[in-house]
Amino acid sequence: MERVVICGANAYEQKYYFNKDFDKIPDSMKDELHIICVLFTEEAGGIFTIGFDDEGELFMETMAEEEDITYDEIAAGMLVKQIRDNRQEMFEALSLYYRAIVLKEPIDSLLGEDGE
Repeated sequence: MERVVICGANAYEQKYYFNKDFDKIPDSMKDELHIICVLFTEEAGGIFTIGFDDEGELFMETMAEEEDITYDEIAAGMLVKQIRDNRQEMFEALSLYYRAIVLKEPIDSLLGEDGE
C-alpha cells in the first residue's frame, strides 16, 4: 500500500486539493484541513500535504521547488510542529477514522478495549 494524501495546498499555483475518498469526514474537519493547508502555504510557501503512510500514520509534508529562494525549510518545519501540537485532537480523530474505515482495523483495538 502506498501513501495516501488527504489534502494539500500549493503556493505556486495557489490551489487547494482535497481527496474525495475522504468526503465522509465531517465538514468541520474538512474546513479545518482546508484552513491549515492554505494558511501554511501563505506563511511558509511551497507545497504542503497531509496524509497517511502505509502503516496508517498521519504525515504532514512540506516541500519547495528547487529555485524557490523565499522558502525557509527550518521555519516550515517549525510550523508543521506547531500545527501538529495545536491540532492534535483533530489529527487523532482523523487517524482513528482512517484506520477504522480505510484500513478496516477493528474498532476495539483502536480504542484500547482489547485488554492490551
